Amino acid sequence: MPANYFRPIDHIRTADEVCAQVETLVLEGVLRVGDKLPGERELARQFDVSRPVLRDAIKELERRGLIVTRHGGGTFVADVIGDVFSETMLELIAKHPKATRDYLEYRRDVEGIAAAYAAERATEHDRKLLTDVIERMEAAHAKDSFQEEASIDIEFHHAVCECAHNVILMHTLRSCYRLLANGVFFSRSLVYGHPGAREKLLKQHKAVYEAIMASDAPAARRAAEAHMEFVERFSREAERAKSWEAVARMRHAQRLDQPDEAAG
Repeated sequence: MPANYFRPIDHIRTADEVCAQVETLVLEGVLRVGDKLPGERELARQFDVSRPVLRDAIKELERRGLIVTRHGGGTFVADVIGDVFSETMLELIAKHPKATRDYLEYRRDVEGIAAAYAAERATEHDRKLLTDVIERMEAAHAKDSFQEEASIDIEFHHAVCECAHNVILMHTLRSCYRLLANGVFFSRSLVYGHPGAREKLLKQHKAVYEAIMASDAPAARRAAEAHMEFVERFSREAERAKSWEAVARMRHAQRLDQPDEAAG
């Protein structure tokens, strides 16, 4: 991670002031789960505090569960997001198709809000971030690189929710995206593997991007909602086609096992 996120403490140099600055950076999503902090000497220099003060701050941040120190490995931002569901609940969700529909329905509404906020609030740096992501998405699409394109897909959604500048919305959606990463109950490959889906998905992502760049909040919301409705529909169709194929295989196997009655 870049080492210039931290600012010198410009008044009373205490451990509490150091903690407050780190807390804010974590809350705003500047510091992410797993980010490694600079070493003690460099961090003390950036904060302009003594190393004893810094050590006290590190201990307090560890006590609060915001950072973890690995012996010989450094200091890292802790997993402050956590999993949305317990393993038991994930197992239940994986067994019930309705959960996938409800998940996508929830994301449709929330991502519509995030896109609208992003269109209203995106800064120049936010716009550069979105442009970089969409250009890399287009490049991956041109290379026909499914894995890369699917990975950038999630990155794009992360970027949009960051541009919304609403910390509750951002952390809520980050938790939701973890469910995509583990693939327990929803597989992006089902959608990306559908004929013609990749082209449509790219077009939809670009529609969201262009509406945000144009500061058109209603259009951004409509584009994000339309994208999620498409994903929901294709996911449902893909699951249904997979079910049909499973039934067809069983029928075929059954016929092979049965004698030909017409020949008797």
